[in-house]
Amino acid sequence: MIAEAEKILQTYYGFPAFRPGQKETISNILELKNTLAVMPTGGGKSICYQIPGLTLDGVAIIISPLISLMKDQVDALNSLGIAATYINSSLTTGEQQQRIQDIQANRYKFVYVAPERFESSYFVQLVKRLPIALVAFDEAHCISQWGHDFRPSYRSIVPNLKALSNIPVYVALTATATEEVITDIQNLLHVDHEHVINTGFERDNLAFHIVKGKDKQSYVRSFLAERKNESGIIYTATRKQADTLFDQLTAKGYSVAKYHAGLSEDERKKAQAAFIQDEIQVMIATNAFGMGIDKSNVRYVIHYAMPMTIESYYQEAGRAGRDGEPSDCILLFSPQDIQLQKFLIEQSLMDDEAKRAEYRKLQAMINYCHTHSCLTSFILEYFNDTHGKKSCGRCSNCVNRTDRTDMTKEAQMILSCVKRMGERFGVSMTAKVLKGSRDKKIKDFKLHLISTYGILSNYTEKALTEWIHFLIAEKLLATEEGRYPTLRLNQGSVDVLMGKQTVWMYSTVIPTSESADYREDLFEELRQLRKQIADEQSVPPYVLFSDATLKELSRYFPDSKDDMLTIKGIGEKKYEQYGEAFLAVIQAWRERNPDVKTKVRIADSAPAQPKPKTTDEPSYLISYQMFQRGKSIKDISVIRGMSQQTIEGHIFKATKQGYPIAWGIFFTDEEERNVLEIRNEIDEPKLKPLKDMLPEGYSYTKIKAVLVKNEYM
Repeated sequence: MIAEAEKILQTYYGFPAFRPGQKETISNILELKNTLAVMPTGGGKSICYQIPGLTLDGVAIIISPLISLMKDQVDALNSLGIAATYINSSLTTGEQQQRIQDIQANRYKFVYVAPERFESSYFVQLVKRLPIALVAFDEAHCISQWGHDFRPSYRSIVPNLKALSNIPVYVALTATATEEVITDIQNLLHVDHEHVINTGFERDNLAFHIVKGKDKQSYVRSFLAERKNESGIIYTATRKQADTLFDQLTAKGYSVAKYHAGLSEDERKKAQAAFIQDEIQVMIATNAFGMGIDKSNVRYVIHYAMPMTIESYYQEAGRAGRDGEPSDCILLFSPQDIQLQKFLIEQSLMDDEAKRAEYRKLQAMINYCHTHSCLTSFILEYFNDTHGKKSCGRCSNCVNRTDRTDMTKEAQMILSCVKRMGERFGVSMTAKVLKGSRDKKIKDFKLHLISTYGILSNYTEKALTEWIHFLIAEKLLATEEGRYPTLRLNQGSVDVLMGKQTVWMYSTVIPTSESADYREDLFEELRQLRKQIADEQSVPPYVLFSDATLKELSRYFPDSKDDMLTIKGIGEKKYEQYGEAFLAVIQAWRERNPDVKTKVRIADSAPAQPKPKTTDEPSYLISYQMFQRGKSIKDISVIRGMSQQTIEGHIFKATKQGYPIAWGIFFTDEEERNVLEIRNEIDEPKLKPLKDMLPEGYSYTKIKAVLVKNEYM
């Protein structure tokens, strides 16, 4: 059956092979084994149940938490000629009745429903009489009481479903699940451990950025001015923030809409439709918007304020780059964000135990905003995904790792102060003592008498607060849980105090757009054609082709059906519907641009071959730019038809010319120290003697990178 699944993948979806985890998940479902798939947003979760749904007999029931997700998925399936529908509160009573009659008549292969639908005994009886292929829980973290978006109604339907004898297999899918959430879902749906497919959480096309100390409104306006032709989402913490920002940007002439629970259902529908149809570029929204948005060409997500948890942040940031293209996730942080989130926790109806759990999650989010380590790695470690690299080379912390300051002396003063304060106070009070504040509470607790009072008086309380949060984020200082967490020392603190560990602080950078490696004028023409056809068919533009597919067309200029079918995202079905129209635009563009050389497209199975130069830039800079855009040295060597050693040489040559690089990709601080230590011990610092004297795991590339950085090569 898996061979049939692969044929469906190529014919309907236009992909030559499954992505990681898809084949295993689909195989489990086809063998009727209850399965949980944990895959990053954009990892192709919907294919994991859609292909089995097409392969198995009967109708596939998809339980989805948001109306928007249902409509997007149904539109996409219908565009492929697959019979699908949804039933939710957006339909009139008459429309619902008609669709139920059609379901009873077995006219659909896929039916999307809200979890609340299973509270209706009438609907449960309807399902009981149907031939069922599978039941899928999309956004399955909503089932778990430990999930960041837990829905009691979502969980309560499980017993109703378990009472039915005609459901052959369950599949649960989510992009954000901690270990406790995974275990909870397994227990609820009886998923064996070997049938949990977890491909990891990393999205290697996303670049994460923390921006501090900037006026948020000014930053957003500048950012939008630079990215005015790209789609993006700006998440705010409150409705008031959303309304205010919407009014300001509208007054400045930006193409924006807003979405929050304070608007009428009709207003929300219109805003969402305008965004999905590419009629407006930017959506300003609270977290009421976005979990189910299937818009693939969102190029950036800006969080106007810090969210409450890493789970919700990663879920919302994950709306960017679903098509696999490079995208930015930016969090605008200010200290007031922490107080707002604490207020929201206190105003909630949770019991004390649940509040403690929320404060624990909030502390992790605060730590994320203050770490100077790799932001991607921080998120992956939170989800216990430790298989990735220590440095992503893309986030704002990685790209400036060369610009660092030794903070060890100041860190020792801060840690000493925490100790002398009896480890009984929080961040704010500690900063006041270090500053030498005359706050009444300082005298009340007699803290003005300790030796560390005023020891860092030449710094502002704001800077000291930032440093303390940084030490917590780097696990060099610990906190007790709760609304007012107290500081306490840990083993990391002891190592710093004893001089065993150096404390480095790094600067940050604001992301800017990179030069495109495709013809932007052709891409824009194809985008306009896509919009025109989408409007005629009343479907979102990305249902036709994703931005990633249009960029491929704008790189390789296919001029025949066979060439078109080599482009990812174009299968036989899509070509039959739209291929000739897009070919015509490409051919007309080629006639107007006869001097533009066609880039050689190298198939995954083809032998490496030199790629013709399409630019006057030096060869080493082409390799460097590809590396900066996230391509690995191995990938660049295949694409350019050169050895990996040559590509390494190109990248290191660029750094010698002053081009920046994230050295953390190649080595850690400890590895750098080890290489330099041994290098200074031998007379001839050549690569082989160095490698022989170092422990296993020190590749020639790693050693060479250290030497290049330190100007020994």
